Amino acid sequence: MSAKIISGNEVSQQLKEEMKEEVVGLKAKGLQPCLAVILVGEDPASKVYVSNKKKACEFIGIKSLETRLPAEATTEDLLKVIDGYNKDASVHGILCQLPLPKHIPETKILRSILPEKDVDCFHPYNVGLISIGEVRFLPCTPAGVIELIKRGGFQTAGADVIILGRSNIVGRPLSNMLDQRDMNATVTMCHTKTKNLKERCLAADIIIGAIGVPEFLKGDMVKEGAVVIDVGINRVEAPGTEKGFKLVGDVAFNEVKERAAAITPVPGGVGPMTIAMLMKNTLTAAKATMV
Repeated sequence: MSAKIISGNEVSQQLKEEMKEEVVGLKAKGLQPCLAVILVGEDPASKVYVSNKKKACEFIGIKSLETRLPAEATTEDLLKVIDGYNKDASVHGILCQLPLPKHIPETKILRSILPEKDVDCFHPYNVGLISIGEVRFLPCTPAGVIELIKRGGFQTAGADVIILGRSNIVGRPLSNMLDQRDMNATVTMCHTKTKNLKERCLAADIIIGAIGVPEFLKGDMVKEGAVVIDVGINRVEAPGTEKGFKLVGDVAFNEVKERAAAITPVPGGVGPMTIAMLMKNTLTAAKATMV
């Protein structure tokens, strides 16, 4: 058996096409959705991410604003930019690209963004809403995972789900989301210190890898017919290749695909979904201003 490949590229494109149509309707009502992105410093990966977000905005029809600050910018400099976007009624979503330079306190910055414009869903207020089932936004990467599961037609009600990883960005919010009544999964959140991890994984119907260790989930840890979603993206050395490195996930793809019913690739799996869900949150924020 070889697994069905779940293409995040394809699903994200479907979502963007749907949102593009929706934006046409919103503009006809006089509403122009707008996302403001702030980039501090010259981190190469961050610059690529920001560029991809800008392209997605252009395709869908979302207005995109961008402020770039030098790496030596102060916390006060960044807070001033955020405050300006907070007060600008034409801006519906604000995203401060991470990571920030080490001298800028990430927590303080993320909490300075108004919750109603926090389209990354990192503000404690929005995270708290998820935990009680009163959702405003969903964190982009976990929301992308949910969308891949739903659109793939995979059953979550009554399913045993293992989440490998307990980060505040993926593992914890994803556990909350899968546990809600519209998903009805039975969720176990595991990590590198979990006992009997292999046995737990072998009992799972769905495994989500978000542990940050290259190819951590091996083929012998997955039961026949499981669904495997790989959130990880790791750069590992690949001597002899043009770039000298390759991207791999938290799942040993070639091993696991021979046992799983379905699996996401890296790249081209969860990654494209993260940007699509950011766009969706921006539309949600814009539509909330019409009420």
